[in-house]
Amino acid sequence: MLDATPLTEGWTLRYDGRALPAAVPGCVHTDLLAAGVIPDPFLGRNETEVAWVGRREWTYETELPGASGSAVTSPGASGHEQTDLVFEGLDTAAEIVLDGRLLGRVRNMHRSYRFDVTGMSGRLAVRFASAHTEAEAVRDRLGDRPNAYPEPFPFLRKMACSFGWDWGPTLVTAGIWRPVRLEHWSTARVARVRPLVTVEDGVGRVELAVEVERARVEADLTLEARIGDVRVSAPLDGSSGTVRLDVPDAALWWPRGYGEQPLYDVELKLEHDGTPLDVWRRRIGFRTVELDRTADAHGTGFTLAVNGTRLFARGVNWIPDDVFPSRITRERYRERLTQAAGAGVDLVRVWGGGIYESEDFYDACDELGLLVWQDFPFACAAYPEEQPLRGEVEAEARENVVRLMPHPSLALWNGNNENLWGFRDWGWEERLAGESWGEGYYLGALPRVVAELDPTRPYTPGSPWSGSWDHHPNDPAHGTHHSWEVWNREDYARYRANVPRFVAEFGWQAPPAYATLRRALPGEELAPDSPGMLHHQKADDGNGKLERGLARHFPVPEGDFDRWHYLTQVNQARAVAAGIEHWRSHWPVCAGTIVWQLNDCWPVTSWAAIDGDGRPKPLYHELRRLYADRLLTLRVRDGELVLAAVNQAGVDWSTSLRLRRMSVDGVVVAEADLPLASAARTVADIRVPRELEPHGPKEFLVADADRLRALHFPVPDREVAYPRPEFDVTVASGTVTVTARTLVRDLLLQADRLAPAAQADTGLVTLLPGERVTMGVRGWQAPDDGSGAAAVRSALYCVEPTR
Repeated sequence: MLDATPLTEGWTLRYDGRALPAAVPGCVHTDLLAAGVIPDPFLGRNETEVAWVGRREWTYETELPGASGSAVTSPGASGHEQTDLVFEGLDTAAEIVLDGRLLGRVRNMHRSYRFDVTGMSGRLAVRFASAHTEAEAVRDRLGDRPNAYPEPFPFLRKMACSFGWDWGPTLVTAGIWRPVRLEHWSTARVARVRPLVTVEDGVGRVELAVEVERARVEADLTLEARIGDVRVSAPLDGSSGTVRLDVPDAALWWPRGYGEQPLYDVELKLEHDGTPLDVWRRRIGFRTVELDRTADAHGTGFTLAVNGTRLFARGVNWIPDDVFPSRITRERYRERLTQAAGAGVDLVRVWGGGIYESEDFYDACDELGLLVWQDFPFACAAYPEEQPLRGEVEAEARENVVRLMPHPSLALWNGNNENLWGFRDWGWEERLAGESWGEGYYLGALPRVVAELDPTRPYTPGSPWSGSWDHHPNDPAHGTHHSWEVWNREDYARYRANVPRFVAEFGWQAPPAYATLRRALPGEELAPDSPGMLHHQKADDGNGKLERGLARHFPVPEGDFDRWHYLTQVNQARAVAAGIEHWRSHWPVCAGTIVWQLNDCWPVTSWAAIDGDGRPKPLYHELRRLYADRLLTLRVRDGELVLAAVNQAGVDWSTSLRLRRMSVDGVVVAEADLPLASAARTVADIRVPRELEPHGPKEFLVADADRLRALHFPVPDREVAYPRPEFDVTVASGTVTVTARTLVRDLLLQADRLAPAAQADTGLVTLLPGERVTMGVRGWQAPDDGSGAAAVRSALYCVEPTR
């Protein structure tokens, strides 16, 4: 039986004659940090102090134990016939040397590597070149290409965002970033299994296309596959074969909110004369996934359907959760993705400037019912199609398509992020002057690989992409759309100006939680433009866009950081709400939104709903409302005020709707109770009676149904004549209750101001006079001296009158 020996101990990192203990998996930065050689690059402006790390060469060394391999030919004899050295991931350009002998050279972070080391032992060295140097050398040879950023990441198959992004630091890594092991085997081993999983008329089918590597060509081999009580065996002639298993009455896997997520264990054994040689195990789920791109009266659709059920995708964009991916544990993946599911998310897009994530990521998505939209790693740049890159691209695509195929959560392959758009709109075509830029990957090589290896899943060439060069790549009426003009130049109310078929990116910035800033910028007097805050703001004119976006709705606080911090977080939640409420109300014309972004890779002002320390911003809690199965939203359409009752649940919604036209002083000017009826998976529009429409800066409308609420203020907040907020606070074990005596708009408890570990389970809440809200708080214990209410008041914020 194949025997694996992990190589995780005894590694040394060498540079300039120095030797440091090294962690494998890991990277140079984390090893230097652990040894105290460099400061934490996430703190202050330390990022600039460690830039030298990405500019030099590094060597990892260990002693390889004696590898068996004395040409044993009898399977019954002790020992194994072959030993392989297997690297699951090397970052990035390296040569591997064992006992002075060169085993090979590699230059792709996204691939695994295997070397025959039978009969060898001695000193194993992995010598990493600078990724900067390697990429620059390829650029010099092939010629420069257009790029949204100044670094040469398109010239090396490496995580692009390690070179910096508009939310991330420039920390160019190197190291053995995924596990490494020795594999000892005899006769034959399983080299690759490609599972094609389908379901039809209740019968689940798994076709296992198997490839083996042989040490003995003449040996008789047998494949035995099993799912539950279903077993099949077949002889294997040559080095490849197929085994098919049919599972009657297969339970269907569904995205969360649509059904359960049953998973089946699949096992494949490779045997010789009844003796097991190797085994392959995975979990699969039975489901169908289709992408409807049919042309209609509105343009060209982009609607996902799972098991025949069309769905509005409630999505988030995912970036690497740490700029040092080797630090992301199985538990951390599970925590972050559980947070996503808790916000009502049912689709996670793995963005193309990152990586193909680890099995732990996709396992969690399988279990949580989160659909995965997987980008191939190309983003925001023109990518050369010449060698040595072209061969690397195809090899990595083939490996990762097969690696990720077992996961039922994987729903869509996407060729790139914004490169087709960039070619058309960002001046690339003229600059390229006929040079290759990646089109051959997105419209040629990658769809060919997916069609050959994984025909059960749809492929789209890019995001955004209109489906054809006949339409602008980012045309909102055709295919996927990225809505960035609003954040960059306009008021977020402009989200309501059109109805894209599928919004794959949009978002609004806000700073991270207060405790996150305090940890990341120790000792700094915080201000929007203080040195540390500016360093941890990577977007072009980011603070300017924050201020202009805020000024359209609130007076910009001068000299009051705490107020600025609160209001920018409110504005982020309001902006994203404006988009999602509008687009969800236009289902099925619009079939999905993917918020940019769920998470951060370090502490930074960004578009994330969860900051770099894992703390939710108010936006996160707002997503729980926006992505719930049922949503109420009030909007002006064609000059009339309309309530949209969005019902994405699988059952009809029939209830009573209460509308109240109120003054900001709490007086009900007019009210009415109306019937609300919205069929399953539909949207019902209800015209608000004229006499209930609010007017001017002193009125607003409240709509309530089944404990859901929508508010409509006819003027921006800066013009609303809010009363000075008055409320009472009571504190009990694990809870804080606020009772309003006036209108209290967007009340927020920033629990991390009470203690860095404290978190509240509630985000922004608007209270009418006499209403109360009880918020759960964990990680903080109120003082015994009765001062808890006063402490809580210091961490409570709400909208205040502007005049």
